[in-house]
Amino acid sequence: MANPNLTDMTEEDAADLQFPKDYLLSSTDNSEHDIEFEMSVQKDKIVASDPICCVCRSILVEPYIHCAVCTNIEICSSCFAKGCEIDEHRNDHDYMIIKNEFPLVDGSGWTAKQELKLLTLLQQCGFGNWLDIGCRMHGKSADECRIHYLQNYIDNQTLPDLPRIEENRVSLFNCESIPYIYKLQDLEEPPRFDPDTFNGRLLAGYNAARSDFVVNFDNHAESLVCNLDFDEFQPGDDMYELGKALQVALVQAYNNRLKERMRRQRIIRKHGLITFRKVMSCIQRYENTITKPLAERLLIFMQLLNGMEFDFFMEGLHRVGELKNHINRLLEFRRNGLKHFFSVPMFQKLSKLRQENEREKKQYMNNSEYCWRNLLPDNVISCNSPILGSTQRKIAPPLVIKGLPGYDKLDIDERELCSLVRIVPSNYLDFKHILIMENKKKGHLKLAQARILLKIDVNKTRKIYDFLIEKGYIKKSTH
Repeated sequence: MANPNLTDMTEEDAADLQFPKDYLLSSTDNSEHDIEFEMSVQKDKIVASDPICCVCRSILVEPYIHCAVCTNIEICSSCFAKGCEIDEHRNDHDYMIIKNEFPLVDGSGWTAKQELKLLTLLQQCGFGNWLDIGCRMHGKSADECRIHYLQNYIDNQTLPDLPRIEENRVSLFNCESIPYIYKLQDLEEPPRFDPDTFNGRLLAGYNAARSDFVVNFDNHAESLVCNLDFDEFQPGDDMYELGKALQVALVQAYNNRLKERMRRQRIIRKHGLITFRKVMSCIQRYENTITKPLAERLLIFMQLLNGMEFDFFMEGLHRVGELKNHINRLLEFRRNGLKHFFSVPMFQKLSKLRQENEREKKQYMNNSEYCWRNLLPDNVISCNSPILGSTQRKIAPPLVIKGLPGYDKLDIDERELCSLVRIVPSNYLDFKHILIMENKKKGHLKLAQARILLKIDVNKTRKIYDFLIEKGYIKKSTH
């Protein structure tokens, strides 16, 4: 905001800004021309909001300099201190310092700078959060901020050009309130699982349609006290003390069972275990980041965390998975020789074309009309050649191991081995540990010993055995 008061043009302000010229505006220089010009400036000059420095083109922040000679020349304090000149403006022109340290509301004690800060804090903290606004508003308490805003902006609008809103039902509530926005038949039906099913056991007897527990935990706990007769023992009996102690013990056992029942019901209600569809959609959401097997194992933490805390926990892991996927994509680009991001679209386009060509080539080769065997004579095909005559075993496609447990612990070569051999990464890590530990005991390892230890397909065992020898994890026996 601009202050057209020319009394701010003093030597102290110029000294604070380190103005590098000898000429300063003197308060005794009251020529007729200057007086007329000052009156015209006070009458006609309007400084727009968010002005821009004419030299460096940056947004001006108070205090800044307004030339009293040139038209629409406003300079920031840095350019003013350097003595910058532009067009017809010279650094010895008269000037005035524009500040926002003047009051907008008379008698309020609030400057224009404080008014701007109050409105900014209201947008950041929200209306009504006066405690946080008072903590950030230096020199003003929370009550002072609330009273000043309500008095000058809401109840009694003393500032001009403030919008006046009529308080009616539409302005306050935006529109007429509707009792039911959706019809009942449009709502999603709650899950209805039979008590003996797996999903019913997951809900621990909770019936979402009734919003209550049909079958309670430890449902027969009341049998402890159902036949309890408190008048069975009288004070004069010999077994009075022992009988009363036994009755009290039964009641305490019943109370303990009730506490455990209430604890389980509280966990089921407050920890999101009854939102079965949400859990299923949650697993699908995290399938590409946390992976489905790991997400299903993490559901056990719903017993320890409430719904909001568990969502934060899963979202954090989801973000970690996204970062890992992004890093893996960057590593893949680097392995393919890409060093600049503008090359990525072309690489992805070419990769897609190559995959399509390979798929078409595979379909073409599998087509019997174009098979090279049909071009050979019948006697050649029927011969006992090990290449042409024998039927070869169909090779299984590589296993998709991305996202499976243990995938992140493998290097590039191990991932390729697990995919080609069709071994789950977690199982491969177990096999690797077993063979390495056995190799440490004897100093070497035979293939026959590896087959006895792993007890899997002999071909898979041999490939794992050869791979570990090649990488130097184990040592082949020389005997």
